[in-house]
Amino acid sequence: MMRKNVGFFLGSVAGACLTLLVTSPQGAHLVNAAKAAARSDNTYSQLNLFGEVFEKVKSDYVEKPDDAKLVEGAINGMISSLDPHSRYMNEKGWAEMQETTHGEFGGLGIEVTMEDGLIKVVAPIDDTPASRAGIMSGDVITAIDDEQIQGMTLDQAVNKMKGTPDSSIRLKIIRKDADKPIDLAIVREIIRVRPVKYHAEGGDIGYIRVSSFNEQTTEGLRKAISDIQKQIPQDKLVGYVIDLRNNPGGLLDQAVSVTSTLMQRGEVVSTRGRLPEETQRFTAHGGDMTKGKPLVVLINGGSASASEIVAGALHDHKRATLIGTRSFGKGSVQTIIPLGPGNGALALTTARYFTPSGHSIQALGIKPDVEVLQDVPDEFKTRAEIKGEISMPGHLLGEGPEQAGLSAGSQSYVPPDEKNDKALAAAFKQLRGVTVNADAKNADSKTVQKRPVPN
Repeated sequence: MMRKNVGFFLGSVAGACLTLLVTSPQGAHLVNAAKAAARSDNTYSQLNLFGEVFEKVKSDYVEKPDDAKLVEGAINGMISSLDPHSRYMNEKGWAEMQETTHGEFGGLGIEVTMEDGLIKVVAPIDDTPASRAGIMSGDVITAIDDEQIQGMTLDQAVNKMKGTPDSSIRLKIIRKDADKPIDLAIVREIIRVRPVKYHAEGGDIGYIRVSSFNEQTTEGLRKAISDIQKQIPQDKLVGYVIDLRNNPGGLLDQAVSVTSTLMQRGEVVSTRGRLPEETQRFTAHGGDMTKGKPLVVLINGGSASASEIVAGALHDHKRATLIGTRSFGKGSVQTIIPLGPGNGALALTTARYFTPSGHSIQALGIKPDVEVLQDVPDEFKTRAEIKGEISMPGHLLGEGPEQAGLSAGSQSYVPPDEKNDKALAAAFKQLRGVTVNADAKNADSKTVQKRPVPN
């Protein structure tokens, strides 16, 4: 009923505008036909220009070019002019993407994006060659095996980093606080992304770390909750910490099913695009495995995409308290469009994500209820923040007045030792009956107040 009402309202407005601009149905038809013809002529003119350039390159270039590479280069150029997340994948790239979403592939274990023609690390995946080598969020990769990144597409660079297990790869990395580029030699492994880790904390809290959203995430979360409930008696269990920090996202259906595992019912996320079919609502299904126990969700500048969907849904339904720093702001939908046998696929941005309250995630991110800044060691201070979606050239704008004046940076540093992790300490306090002031910059420096702990 709601979609029908909205459609009627928009139709009414459009009719009123046409009435003001055009005096007769016949005149309106002629004007619209003329505009359509002009657009068609312009499109054909541009396609003729492309064909002319293509033929000139084929006939006059100093060496005989490969036609397929010319076409693929043209497609990549067209798609890269749209936004940072739309991309064309050739057959090999498409196959490798499918491997990644299954949760197993040969490579290094890093989530990357492209910025100013270079590869920037969003986050290393836990327990992979990249994380063990010390690669961190914000690192910029400039060369792979002495081949410069400049001029490659994102998929080309990613494909070079993937490869046969036990083979070695050399990366050249730039860090803001380093006097010169850092050379790293890393041995590839089969990356089996174990997206969920967990443990019982202090006999009363379940800690669950979700590092990515692949096809195994919901199953892993359900196992984590089940095991924690076996380890901690229900009358002792005060709640759960869901750690989404530096989680770069992944599959939308996993974000929906993860949220469904943590709350009983309600909208999880909606998508809005230019085409009617891109406007969809996704709702929770399956029931709350935590049996209504309190939740604290940890987010930071490296929490992106599916992570932001989960955090936003749990927050808007007042199902969880968010602690940490503002998330990355990757709130756009990429639809995968297979292009036929041998032609690969297109990942095309088709819509924006919105939380249940109507908040646009794109470029804006998710703000925590309690902001907690970590104490960052001197050697990490220049790369403790990640700029986020709003800093990426060509990014889509969010929808909402809060985008004006929004800063680009958000802290993404997570201390390796839990005893130094202020956000985690604040989460434990929250669940044990201590509420940190919502404006706290430092969880340990503000007055706290007691509250009853629900069972």
